[in-house]
Amino acid sequence: MTDHPRLPLAGVIGSPIAHSRSPVLHGYWLRRYGLKGHYIPLDIAQADLAEALKMLPRMGFVGLNVTIPHKESILALADIVTDRAALIGAANTIIFRKDGKVHADNTDGSGFVANLRQYAPNWNPAAGPAVVFGAGGAARAVVAALIEVGVPEIRLTNRTRPRAEALRAAFGAKITVLDWVQSQGALSDAATVVNTTALGMVGKPEFTLSLEDINPAALVNDLVYTPLETSFLKAAAARGCTVVDGLGMLLHQAAPGFERWFGQRPEVDQATRDVVLAS
Repeated sequence: MTDHPRLPLAGVIGSPIAHSRSPVLHGYWLRRYGLKGHYIPLDIAQADLAEALKMLPRMGFVGLNVTIPHKESILALADIVTDRAALIGAANTIIFRKDGKVHADNTDGSGFVANLRQYAPNWNPAAGPAVVFGAGGAARAVVAALIEVGVPEIRLTNRTRPRAEALRAAFGAKITVLDWVQSQGALSDAATVVNTTALGMVGKPEFTLSLEDINPAALVNDLVYTPLETSFLKAAAARGCTVVDGLGMLLHQAAPGFERWFGQRPEVDQATRDVVLAS
């Protein structure tokens, strides 16, 4: 009888999970690089999360992507939490280490920056203030990344001000909190403008705040990628801004996990975008 090494398994856990494009993305990379392994969507309820983290490594899983509703609660279950995951308060990437420890990380911020640098190579984060719309988990990752790359000031606005105030308490004096209705006036000298809310997503209300006063030299990014060109990006482009859609962040945040699990750093290129867009 011949002994065969176990195929590495990875997957994405959440509930619901059928909408996730991660299996398409990782499956494409596995085929592209001729790697052995599988990537599987796993619909796991919150009540079963702890037990799943114990069982999955025994089944051959080497790691996971994590999505709603587990991104925050997984931190309490991990043995090792990176500084950036702790700062953001959420994890999106899990590694099951050979020593049995569960390692939790957050690659959303690095994916956000990599997307901007790829599609707006002249972007200079230190050129002026950033305006960030939203104060949820994605906003926390974006704010942490903007601070790390040297943005001098972040003007944060959210429809419910207390959530924005909580982010300021977590990230410090570089953040100025503005009421939602005041944010239009903060756009005139902003070098970077980011929508981290779900406004403009298919099935959600539109982003209706006027961009009439926006700095035409600003880089504008929308984390929403369904549709790829949101009304927010259309309005910014009409004002002369450089615009970057949100799909690249999804692709770039996935690359570090794939490399750790399967041993190959995948390229995020047009072919990769086309595969995901066609799914």
